[in-house]
Amino acid sequence: MKRYRLEPRPAPPPGLVLAVSCGAVVAALVVTGFIFLGFGHNPITAYAQLFAATLGDLRGVSEVLRKTVPLLLCGVGLVLAFRLQFWNIGAEGQILAGAAGAAGVALFVPGLGPATLPAMFAAGFVAGAAWGFLPAILKARLGVSEIITTLMMNYIAFYLVQYLILGPWRGQEARGFAYTDRFPPEAALPLLPGTRLPWPTLVVAVALVLFVAFLLSRTRLGFEVRVIGQSAHAARYAGMGFTRVTLLVMGLSAGAAGLAGVGEVAGVHLRLLDPAQISLGYGYTAIIVALLARGHPLATLLTATFLGLVFAMGDTMRVVLGLPFQMTGVISGLVLFFIIAAEPVLRYRLRRAPAAPLQAPEAATPEPAKEVARGARELAD
Repeated sequence: MKRYRLEPRPAPPPGLVLAVSCGAVVAALVVTGFIFLGFGHNPITAYAQLFAATLGDLRGVSEVLRKTVPLLLCGVGLVLAFRLQFWNIGAEGQILAGAAGAAGVALFVPGLGPATLPAMFAAGFVAGAAWGFLPAILKARLGVSEIITTLMMNYIAFYLVQYLILGPWRGQEARGFAYTDRFPPEAALPLLPGTRLPWPTLVVAVALVLFVAFLLSRTRLGFEVRVIGQSAHAARYAGMGFTRVTLLVMGLSAGAAGLAGVGEVAGVHLRLLDPAQISLGYGYTAIIVALLARGHPLATLLTATFLGLVFAMGDTMRVVLGLPFQMTGVISGLVLFFIIAAEPVLRYRLRRAPAAPLQAPEAATPEPAKEVARGARELAD
């Protein structure tokens, strides 16, 4: 009988990683097809309608890209943090912090003129980075779990923004709704002609992806990130500044999410409003973007676009198929589920166990034969 054993896989081949990631996506879409069937829709027809509505013309593609931009900004920041083994779950709160920072500049710093938008991007980046510093300091100095602290910071940001729009920043023109006054014209991002896509944030997002890829592969900080991510103890023994690197990486990661918040308020809403409307869960979905990218910044260009497509399908599912918008969360959750379920395939491999050496059985002489031999010796004597 053949025997097999599981043994750790030191480095999964890129082809296997790609196959497993694509398999997780396909499995999620297949299960979603059964959900469509449960609602009375033919899955093939439903998918054909969804893809035609989102990828069939320029407006549909631009909507996909509009949803992709915040996912790309947050996702590449999370890739950087995850390479350090810093599990930043707080991108949602960092988006809100960046949005509040940009709104503060737009509403209360008049007279900047053409410098308004650069000042808003700078304020959004700093606000997002500042929102990530507290969990980073607690992790680096006291060893507090960053999963808990970054998650809790999301709720603090949510209620802080609600306090601002209901209290000191509430707009004079708000009637029955809570939001600030509309931003002045110089604080609005330009749109791609014929679409609702604010192209400057798309340019910033792609540039950030290239910057993070260069940082990880060609700089000393990137080398330190990779070493600390492999073994923090070895990095400390080698004299690498664990606290310094953690703060720098978290500043970049959270600052990138802050830029996503700037894009939402300056390119889409043109005011600070309810947190649930600023972000449709981009910060949490960006975790899937980073996990699908498997630590490669350039791969986020594909994974963020795929999740952006899922988000863009949400409106079509609601209007054409009569399904709730929350189906986008179901698809994202299924993708995450299958990614986690397939993780053992990458971490372990099945090998045939070597056959156990054969041992010659000890010659056992039957008792009657011994008696015969003894009798023969006695007769011979």
